[in-house]
Amino acid sequence: MSTDYSNQPIAYPEQLSRDFLRLGRLGFWMQVILLIVPLTLLLYVLVLRTPDPARTSSIDLANYLSIGSLVLLAFTTFWFYRYIGLANKIADPAQRPSRDDVTNKIWIGISAGCIGIVFSMILLFSAVGSMLFTLLTLPPGVVIAPASTGSSAEFVTAADAVTLLSVIIVLAAELIVLGLSIWLLFQATRNSKGVANPAT
Repeated sequence: MSTDYSNQPIAYPEQLSRDFLRLGRLGFWMQVILLIVPLTLLLYVLVLRTPDPARTSSIDLANYLSIGSLVLLAFTTFWFYRYIGLANKIADPAQRPSRDDVTNKIWIGISAGCIGIVFSMILLFSAVGSMLFTLLTLPPGVVIAPASTGSSAEFVTAADAVTLLSVIIVLAAELIVLGLSIWLLFQATRNSKGVANPAT
């Protein structure tokens, strides 16, 4: 079922170049905008907000996954910027890459987006599950409020909401990355079929 595109030229380089240029710019700027929001929220939590000793005394897996999600989002943002340069190469006959190179680069973007989605989903389940567990431990009708004594881990704070919002934003960005990358792969694959079967 698979077709080897390594030695095949790009059938419609002008069209594919326009797709890469348009979607590369769209994906890059959308991710830049969406990346600014969680980074700003993270800066607010880490720098501007008074740290909670009970919450900062340990580092759990969620912290590493959060950092990993932001790193992956930064990578996919850079990767979509590379799509813009790839569009220029596709349009230039002297620098035009092979179809195999093009599809490999698209698959790298898809793989990074899928890993980011997995990280974000794990974080969402973890954050929502933790908040739900905290709320279920409270008596019915109790209003959550800061306490002067006791463990702060028993309360849902603004930092929890900031974390949850950041994860949702990163997940939205990675879904956009995955959608745009799959569309580019579809265009490149359809383009390749035009070479393999010129009669169609």
